[in-house]
Amino acid sequence: MASTTDLLSEYDASEVRFFRDEEVGLNGIIALHDTRLGPAGGGTRRYAYASEEDALEDVLRLAEAMTYKYALAGIDMGGAKGVIWVDNEKQRSEALYRSYARVVDSFDGRFTTGSDVGTDKECLRWMSRETEYVTGLPEQFPRPTGDFFHAGGLGVINAMAGCCELVFGSDDLSDRHVAVQGVGEMGEHVVRYLSRQGAQVTVADINRERVDQLADELHVGTADPESIHAVDCDVFVPAALGGVLNAETIPQLECEVVCGPANNQFDSSQDAVRLADAGVLHAPDFLASSGTIIEHTDLLRQGGYSHQRVLEYLRRIKDQMREVGKRAERQGRPPQHVATELARERIESIRSIRPSMRSAPSPEW
Repeated sequence: MASTTDLLSEYDASEVRFFRDEEVGLNGIIALHDTRLGPAGGGTRRYAYASEEDALEDVLRLAEAMTYKYALAGIDMGGAKGVIWVDNEKQRSEALYRSYARVVDSFDGRFTTGSDVGTDKECLRWMSRETEYVTGLPEQFPRPTGDFFHAGGLGVINAMAGCCELVFGSDDLSDRHVAVQGVGEMGEHVVRYLSRQGAQVTVADINRERVDQLADELHVGTADPESIHAVDCDVFVPAALGGVLNAETIPQLECEVVCGPANNQFDSSQDAVRLADAGVLHAPDFLASSGTIIEHTDLLRQGGYSHQRVLEYLRRIKDQMREVGKRAERQGRPPQHVATELARERIESIRSIRPSMRSAPSPEW
């Protein structure tokens, strides 16, 4: 069992705060991984962890991924994450989230948060009564009315198009069979985009009612949640919890591309190599899932939110994926390693220009 000190050292976190409010049943951790580019951002996850060690390791891994997500997207912010450790999924209340929001507020703008597993828009509204450092509420974004749009889902689609161009020679998804594991908010919107483009889609989720609704509405296929990763398809989309790509599941994959928004998809540091050795192109999770943070951080720019600017940044995800994939092939390395290296290079290059920066995101890529 790793000690707290060992975990903090392993993930190189710059700041970790444990907190509790016994009156409302709040136990949680906020981790700021790297703030060298600017103030930190990351969602808040509410989950029934088996132990404090599991909660700490998860928040540290997620915060680290957020650092690379911002850096690779060209956004001058640092990575962070918050977790609320509950006894069960039913432990959810306005009092719980408002107490948590007061902790967020105590960072005085060094931490801005949004939704994640277990934290939905209702939770964000509760939080917004206690702190201004919350993003992700629909009313914050002046988007064109009537358009079907979801920044996170479209980001995954653009990353997938880049992968398919590299592997199949075409970014046309209408000819592809895509298996989606998890149809929460992000997974569902990926499915809707794919259906609109005419792709063959198979879905799975532990929430059978949600699966049945999508099957009836969009006429998608369904699979068992325990074996969706082994469906014979072109693209496998992990859109649930992490750790799905591991020593057991990687040999069972029947796809040529893995591209999904789930955080921390690899169960161990060796799994990226295993997947590359299996001949499967992987879209790094912090690249494929960057659409949401691209939109949310646009709120922080001078002059306010621009929908057209967000669309342009989302289109660039495809270009980034092609660059990562080509460099990975040339160097014989997993795309996850290449993308991490590119993110670190950007952190160092921007720090050399503005070593004391603590500004809002830069408008440049």
